[in-house]
Amino acid sequence: MDLRPPSHPRHHRPPAVSHAQLAVPFALIALVTAIDVLAPPEVHLGPFLAAAPAVTASFAGPRMTAFVGLVAVLAQVVVATARTSLTDLNHTFQIIALVMISVFVTFFAHLREVHEKELTQLRSVAETAQEVVLRPLPDRIGPLGVASVYLAAAAEAQIGGDLYAAARTATGTRLIIGDVRGKGLEAVGDAALVLGAFRASAHQEAGLPALVDYLEAAVSADLDGAGDEGESFVTAAVLEIPDAEPVVHLVSCGHPPPLLVLRDGGAELLEVDRPAPPLGLAGLVPSTATAQTFAFAEGDVLLLYTDGVLEARDGAGAFYPLTRRVSAWSGLRPQALLERLCEDLLAHAAGNTLDDDAAMVAIERPAAPAP
Repeated sequence: MDLRPPSHPRHHRPPAVSHAQLAVPFALIALVTAIDVLAPPEVHLGPFLAAAPAVTASFAGPRMTAFVGLVAVLAQVVVATARTSLTDLNHTFQIIALVMISVFVTFFAHLREVHEKELTQLRSVAETAQEVVLRPLPDRIGPLGVASVYLAAAAEAQIGGDLYAAARTATGTRLIIGDVRGKGLEAVGDAALVLGAFRASAHQEAGLPALVDYLEAAVSADLDGAGDEGESFVTAAVLEIPDAEPVVHLVSCGHPPPLLVLRDGGAELLEVDRPAPPLGLAGLVPSTATAQTFAFAEGDVLLLYTDGVLEARDGAGAFYPLTRRVSAWSGLRPQALLERLCEDLLAHAAGNTLDDDAAMVAIERPAAPAP
């Protein structure tokens, strides 16, 4: 079952300006105006009125900034009328300077708004592309129970290239989870390349190392054509779970190790002895993909994840202690495990938001029914 929540609304809207924020520039205008009217003739506080539209431009759009600038100019006119007259040279120059400053900050507020809209549109396109590429996993694949979740990072962060997929073979189930180096549409495109290669070859390649070699060739060919050798790569864990044996075969390509949640309590990392380099780097780091076999008994749950989980930090900068937390959650089914993990992960993260996207897949080998 796919637990992926909608990361952000499809139509992103800028955050509404609060009344408390708007109160600041208007209070500043009122305060400066009152003091300036009552101050001795040699004291001029008019230049401080320029701070009102400048402050407004930091959080509001060009229309509100222009309005605050207009109010500030009118306040300066009131001060000039109350103290001397509008024809007084000092007040005339203050009014002209305030008008020019208001125009400038309004223009900069317009540029900031345009830039934010462009970023919002780009992220929306990337999210849509990612939703198309990253198909939800079914809640059952062969005899295995499955759940998956994708947690998006904070809205201001660029979308990542996390990926996962599963495919059935004649004798079992193959899965991949990975993370593309980089962000944005390029990362989503690289993720689509890996997923397409996996879906095309997972049914055909006889052995897991041969499948990884095929994925490596596909990624390397794309990077060679783009001239990005050594600049882009994909960490991945590729697994095969036979239907008839209580084991899991694993090839790790520089990816965080899967976490096996034991039915009887506790959890252990499945760390391979001979990891392969990330996909796309085999030409720089010669290596042979080797599959290692681990026990995967009935009732155990296998947790796959990307580094966005491990790199979540709390307010003090401490990383999320995945193994320690999950060790206490033995006995949970895949869906319940991921729900608990997501809740705990976001509670740990500073501001309840992640700095990087995180993908997770939980796989359970159900216990055989009693005779």
